[in-house]
Amino acid sequence: MVESNYDILAIVEGSTEKEIRDAFRRLALQFHSDRGGENEQFIKIKQAYDDLKIGKKYPETDYEKLKNSKVYSGDTEADIRRKNQILGQELSKEMKTAEEWAAALNLSNSTATRLFGSKTLGEIELERKATGALSIKGNFMAGSLSYDGPIIMQGSITSPSWTQEFKTDIHLTKGDFKFINPIENKYKIDNGARIIVDNGNVVVGNVYGRKYRVEDPQGRVGVFQIQEHRTHISAPKGKIIAENLVNTVLLEADTIIALNVEDDVILSAREILFYGGKFTYDSTIKLKQNGSVRFFENFSIQGLSGDAIIQLENGKKIRMFDLKTKKIKDLADEFVPNKENYRKDATIVGHGFTITYEMLDNLSKKPSKKQKNGWASRFGFSKN
Repeated sequence: MVESNYDILAIVEGSTEKEIRDAFRRLALQFHSDRGGENEQFIKIKQAYDDLKIGKKYPETDYEKLKNSKVYSGDTEADIRRKNQILGQELSKEMKTAEEWAAALNLSNSTATRLFGSKTLGEIELERKATGALSIKGNFMAGSLSYDGPIIMQGSITSPSWTQEFKTDIHLTKGDFKFINPIENKYKIDNGARIIVDNGNVVVGNVYGRKYRVEDPQGRVGVFQIQEHRTHISAPKGKIIAENLVNTVLLEADTIIALNVEDDVILSAREILFYGGKFTYDSTIKLKQNGSVRFFENFSIQGLSGDAIIQLENGKKIRMFDLKTKKIKDLADEFVPNKENYRKDATIVGHGFTITYEMLDNLSKKPSKKQKNGWASRFGFSKN
């Protein structure tokens, strides 16, 4: 937590001028170098006293010191890198302190509320509740946080693009991770943040990654490299419920329930329920053995890119182009015993139809010429 000038002088907020002056004199006698004290601590105490005299509650951050120092010479590339490094270090240390604070409360089964974060970038409020849940209010900007229990989030989560060293990484060893009304409140996860839930579910809103071009490091004109910040959410034993997944995202779970998928999104699960009308660009479904995929939007076929792929756990791949025009009536009876309940032109993509792993595995097999009339028709292949 950011230490206030009151904390440095060991007095309560709102102390009188006399109480502030007396606290400074007491500590000055203790820490002055002439009396064998620590000169660095004395300087810190003197600065806190001077700040409080002009009504300044918090000391300068390293970033502010850098910006206001005599050697500061403007926003050159080196200055920016240095300032961003300081900001990243500041937030990372704060989140480490927050992690230790929450763990201590968990151990003692206590409740408390405390602010963490950066005065420059904004603070967040953490509250350990009597249920064991950790409430986070505010935008999580950078740093790692591990917690042995559920987390309730009210705010967005991002990972800093201004520094690569302090990626946002939230890890729950048990319990669920949930946003409070993420769509209504427009909460999002973006820019390469990572959330890992070992034994629980994840409920979030919109999830975005980031992919961008950078100039060639060797300086070749017209040559660029692609850098990506892939946002990653994992709940290997539970469900992930999300809204729109856009631009360089990875979801891994037992079950994934999502709306729309756009531009280089990877979904890896045993069961995937897809309610939207878009599955576009170079996105991939990685389906686990004995799993299934269901597209509930009857017109989702219009928004499905032919370049999208369903990849089975055994390595086989089925293009969405080949799948989205496949009709239910062409499947073998063993896969669809109640064909009469579907229209003749109904496709296996859409209508909430359950597309099983076994069905996809057999659709991807290429029969020999001798098998086409027998084996192929059994699994729903047309003769041409």
